[in-house]
Amino acid sequence: MAKLKVFYDGACPRCVADRQRYDRLRARNDDSVQWVDISDQEEQLRAAGIDPYQALTALHVQDDQGRIHRELDAYILLMSRTPRLRPLAWLIGRPGLKPLLAWCYRHWVLRRLRHAGRL
Repeated sequence: MAKLKVFYDGACPRCVADRQRYDRLRARNDDSVQWVDISDQEEQLRAAGIDPYQALTALHVQDDQGRIHRELDAYILLMSRTPRLRPLAWLIGRPGLKPLLAWCYRHWVLRRLRHAGRL
């Protein structure tokens, strides 16, 4: 399976919990995901073509072709790799639901960052 590089906010307890939940759900021998904590990694993010502020406000995933997927597209790509999460990936990708979920996601992330004093 092609490797994904997932850029996540290691200073966010919810983000860390989501990462741990994903690791529990994937196959034991699946090492196709590399987790990269974006905390204090501005240079590495820029080298990958990711704006550090954007990395803080949305999940980013780099596929094996070097393409960057962000926000819900990143979640869909990541979840589609795990059989138990595949139906959820399909659901959140539905055209009628995806824009609403994207708005909710952005609102939640900005609220979380403001509350933590990180914006």
